Amino acid sequence: MGQRPKIVVIGSLNMDLVVKAARAPKRGETVMGEEIHFIPGGKGANQAVGLARLGAEIIMIGAVGSDSFGEELLKTLQKDGVNTSSVKVLASEATGVASILLAEGDNSIVVVPGANAQCLPEDLDQYEAEIAEADLILLQLEIPLVTVEYAVKLARKHGTTVMLNPAPAQSLSQDLLSKVDYITPNRSELALITGMSEESLIAQGTERLLEVGVSCCVTTLGAEGVAFMEKGGNLVNISGHKVPVVDTTGAGDAFNAGVAYALAQKKSIREAVEFAVQVSALAVTKFGAQGGMPMLAEVEEYFGRHEG
Repeated sequence: MGQRPKIVVIGSLNMDLVVKAARAPKRGETVMGEEIHFIPGGKGANQAVGLARLGAEIIMIGAVGSDSFGEELLKTLQKDGVNTSSVKVLASEATGVASILLAEGDNSIVVVPGANAQCLPEDLDQYEAEIAEADLILLQLEIPLVTVEYAVKLARKHGTTVMLNPAPAQSLSQDLLSKVDYITPNRSELALITGMSEESLIAQGTERLLEVGVSCCVTTLGAEGVAFMEKGGNLVNISGHKVPVVDTTGAGDAFNAGVAYALAQKKSIREAVEFAVQVSALAVTKFGAQGGMPMLAEVEEYFGRHEG
């Protein structure tokens, strides 16, 4: 698939504490849980692992605490070949944690950003050369918005492609959006960013983002697949793949990794989306956000076999 693309991921690293119980406790109540798992997470780290497994050269910029969770997160990333020398380790902050309760087929999540809140604009200055040399930078919204805005400004200065996964949802300035090449919201994130209702959302919300200067909007629609539109083009729908689902946790992150990987290799957006749909389909067949990220060879083999 050509040479290894270089991608800088600027984002969050969390330890996910996943607790499983028969039901959620009511206010003031204690219930007995069935199991607990400590799973490396954070959208930034998940997407970095997804990309590294596909074969990209990855530099991760972010922050962890100098605690056992931070150590574990860095080790996990390194094991997958992610360059973590640009992740700062803070003695003054705890590593970010997401506490996830799985009960009655649903999940509720509390995120404590910890060190992620200290991933600051000035941290990016020393990595300006890496951002300049990258084929693409990939961002999410689990670090301070000022840092995201600054990263986009640096990338713009050097003509580096910018891809933003606007999750978790928050409103974004027109100035920021005008500097983004590819944005990948889900339905509710698109509604929040554009302030539009669900009915007319996909076509009109997408058009609104293109009007403010985004080059291409790729909206994930869960089981219905993906809808994307480039500036000057029409809305294109790509359907998802039917696979046995084990764990959907990292599906969005796997999708973003797939799009970023293909775009960094100068593929068309259509090819990138089709490839990403395959990557995310394979990711949900395994447990754990990072653990489920497929290798490039697995994607090629599985879809070569099932669709060849």
